[in-house]
Amino acid sequence: MRKYITIGLLIVFITSCSKKKGDNITPEPSPAVLTYPIQNSACTSGTVISSTQNTITFTWNSANNSDSYELVVKNLLTNTTTTLTATSNQLPVNLDREMPYSWQVLSKSASSSITAKSEVWKFYNAGMGTVSHPPFPAENLSSVLVQGGASGTVNLSWTASDPDNDLASYDVYFGTSTSPVMYKAGITDKFLNNVAVISGTNYYWQVTAKDQAGNTSQSGIFQFRAN
Repeated sequence: MRKYITIGLLIVFITSCSKKKGDNITPEPSPAVLTYPIQNSACTSGTVISSTQNTITFTWNSANNSDSYELVVKNLLTNTTTTLTATSNQLPVNLDREMPYSWQVLSKSASSSITAKSEVWKFYNAGMGTVSHPPFPAENLSSVLVQGGASGTVNLSWTASDPDNDLASYDVYFGTSTSPVMYKAGITDKFLNNVAVISGTNYYWQVTAKDQAGNTSQSGIFQFRAN
C-alpha cells in the first residue's frame, strides 16, 4: 500500500511541476517591420539642420511583446555604427548628408532575454541638389575554393545595389597584400571565377562598384586563406 501511495504522490508532483513550468513561459518579442526610410530609397532628405547634416525620423511598426527597441544605423562608407534606444516605434537621428546608410531595429522585452531582429534596409541620405547617387558598397563578399593541392582556383562573388538602379560594372582588387591591387576591371557580373591561388597563402580582396554616371563606392577588404 505504501508503494502505491508513493507513486501517486510522485505523479501529482510531476503534474504540478509541469503546469507551473508552462504557466511561467514568457512570450518572446517579435521582429519589428520597418517603414521609413524606405528600402533602397535615393531621395531621403528629412529635416535639414545644416549644410552637412539633417534629421531623419526612423519609423517602424510596433512589435508584439516588446517594451523597447534598439535602432542600429550604419554609415556604409565609413562603417561607423550608431545604436540608440527607443521606447516607441519612431526615433529622430541626426545624420551626415550625401551618405549611404543601412538600418535595423532590435525588439526587446523587459521580461525576456530574447532579442528579435528586423530586416536590414538601406537608403541614401540626400544632400544639396544631389542628382546622381553613388552605389551602395558591395557586400556579402564570398570566396569558394574550387581546387586544392599546391595550387588551385577560387570563385569570388558579391552582391550590390544602387539607389538610382544604374549599376554599370565592378573592379576587383585582389592579392596577398593587405592593400590589394587591381586584379580585373569592368566586370559586369557579380562574380569572378577561376582566380588562381596557392595553398597556404593569405589573400585579400575588395570590390569597387561603379554606376553609369561614374560614381563609385568601395567595399571593405576581405581576407581568406587558401588551403
